[in-house]
Amino acid sequence: MKPPRPAPPSSPATDPDVEFGVRVPGKVLPEDQWARTAIKKLPPPGPLDFAAIFGRTAPIVLDLGCGNGRSTLCSAVARPDHDHVASDILPVVIRYGTRRANQRGLSNVRFAVIGGREFLEQYVAPGTIAEIDCYHPQPYYERREVFKRLITPEFLALVHRCLIPGGTLILQTDNPTYWRYMKEVVPAFFELTEHLAPWPDAPKGRTRREILALREKLPVFRAVCRARTDLTEADLDRLAQELPFPKFNADRKLARLDQLEREGSDKPRQSRPPRR
Repeated sequence: MKPPRPAPPSSPATDPDVEFGVRVPGKVLPEDQWARTAIKKLPPPGPLDFAAIFGRTAPIVLDLGCGNGRSTLCSAVARPDHDHVASDILPVVIRYGTRRANQRGLSNVRFAVIGGREFLEQYVAPGTIAEIDCYHPQPYYERREVFKRLITPEFLALVHRCLIPGGTLILQTDNPTYWRYMKEVVPAFFELTEHLAPWPDAPKGRTRREILALREKLPVFRAVCRARTDLTEADLDRLAQELPFPKFNADRKLARLDQLEREGSDKPRQSRPPRR
């Protein structure tokens, strides 16, 4: 009897852990070392007991709108002394993130299907989170969907309340208009420091979207924001009401990147033939 034929080695084109030529962080472990990272069903609204969830007390990092979880895995691998909770409204991308975190044995990660704003409002106690990450929030190109934009004065006030004093908000986008809006309103709540170079822990991109934007030679805007400690609850309420809502034109030309991201193609973008 012939021995079984060995499986062909994976290539970047077929390896599910390589996206746009960049490998997902972390090492896949033998199955008996996998973790369980899914919060399959959130409890009724109320502050979550993160110490009970993770079995220890550690700084908490929230990744809101985490997509397929690459940014969460990047942070969890680099910072095993931090616990990470990642959320997204799409179950399919949460399944990707959960599977990859499970395979890497990342006991410091949990994934949940829920919107970022809803998660903060319903499950996070004030003053308990060390860091909140918002990578590439959807700019929404249609006028009728503008109300869905995540980064608003009300949301920033909510983030500020959830963070520990002086806690960190990480912002990143490839949309120049969204970035201009962030630079206008965020400093009312946070000390904003632009991060002009690629992240040192992930120079090719912390997120799938960042990797794609860099490949397409588009600018990526990054900021590390520290919560201002001179604001009272009354100040947060006032700023949430007074500062402008994000009604900007998001530039539909950038929507093509959304299509490339959905397709997940590693093939270089082909240039259009010259017009005759």
